[in-house]
Amino acid sequence: MKINTCLPLTKLATALALLLPFAAFADSAKKLEVFSWWTSGGEAAALDALFKVYKERTPGVEIVNATVAGGGGSAARPVLQTRLAGGNPPDTWQAHPGWELLGQYVEPGYCEPLNDLYQSENWGKVLPEQLVKLLTKDGKQWCVLAGVHRGNDLWYNKKVLEKAGIKIGDTISIDEFLADCAKLKAAGVTPLAVGDSGIWATAQLFENTLLGTVGPTGWQDLFSGKMAFDDPKVKQAAQSYAKLLEYQNSDHSALTWDQAIKAVEEGRCAFSSMGDWAHGEFTKANLKDDVDFGWVSHPGTKGGFIVVADGFTLAKNAPHKAETVSWLKSIGSKESQEEFNPLKGSIPIRTDVDKSKFGPYHQWSMKSFASDALLPSCVHGEAAPAAFQQALNDAITQFVVDKNVDAFCSALVQAAKESNITK
Repeated sequence: MKINTCLPLTKLATALALLLPFAAFADSAKKLEVFSWWTSGGEAAALDALFKVYKERTPGVEIVNATVAGGGGSAARPVLQTRLAGGNPPDTWQAHPGWELLGQYVEPGYCEPLNDLYQSENWGKVLPEQLVKLLTKDGKQWCVLAGVHRGNDLWYNKKVLEKAGIKIGDTISIDEFLADCAKLKAAGVTPLAVGDSGIWATAQLFENTLLGTVGPTGWQDLFSGKMAFDDPKVKQAAQSYAKLLEYQNSDHSALTWDQAIKAVEEGRCAFSSMGDWAHGEFTKANLKDDVDFGWVSHPGTKGGFIVVADGFTLAKNAPHKAETVSWLKSIGSKESQEEFNPLKGSIPIRTDVDKSKFGPYHQWSMKSFASDALLPSCVHGEAAPAAFQQALNDAITQFVVDKNVDAFCSALVQAAKESNITK
């Protein structure tokens, strides 16, 4: 006997009518798309910590982790700009305060202001005014910071240096560092680990060397137009940078920044000049502060703190606005700041966190943050417009090849004029 498995049209219509509300519910399920470039081991672990706290505070929300690999956002930003220009924004995306946030995202109208959130959460009482200014335009705040990195750190493998008979004090000069590099190279050890498959990493090596030469006041003068980029001190910094490049690993252009840090972890290289997101990699590798690795201010930069702060925005017409507001409240909370920053290597932006939850490096960085001159990073989009940032990367790319100091400085002078960073 043949069984008829087809429903009559009237019954089929009734069944579909019953299912439609469930389909609509599925389409309108609570979601949150978070766009970032945190994909290395330490970065991913820290981002997961933010997600964990958010899920506890806001249960039932599906998080879409829209990460794009590439240190410093080198690959992520073009993808983000395409989405923003095309009217397809993620709910929230990673941004650095200063020129990047205000020039690339706020001015074109891609973000919504967050001043109401700052007031309701009373963040003005627990956030440093100097950093809040970097994310404020027209009297309104435009992102929430998860933490603050220190860009001008020099990391080293303690066992490698002990074997070579090299001891690092509380500070180090560029001449002392070059002497240590020469000693290591003579002993058959690669002194300096660089991973510049993303050019920003070696640009940061120059940035740190520049600060070590011009000092905090000179830094402020450069990026306010009072000092020219062909000043003798800038040329001196470029010459020192050229000398440092002689001691880098031969495979630098094939490595990412975190692979360079891994070379230090494994003792294949002795030093690396990198922001303290490197600490997150050491932590992920189960290495111990002051036991397996050490740190010091990049040569000559004691007294200056290059700020690389990470925040998140609220997209204009965010597809999931309520969930995004909850996300921003969460990452600005004391709980999130205490969970995230020990894993990321950064320090909390909040001044009311429990400092006892942080280890030796973080204690050192927090002390530096409280006492040193806070200086915006150019390499990470805070100190200068995007056009100058790109011009610096282009000039660095050429300088790594030809070491031509005059041509390098001339390119920066021209870029400063075109970006309105002039005397």
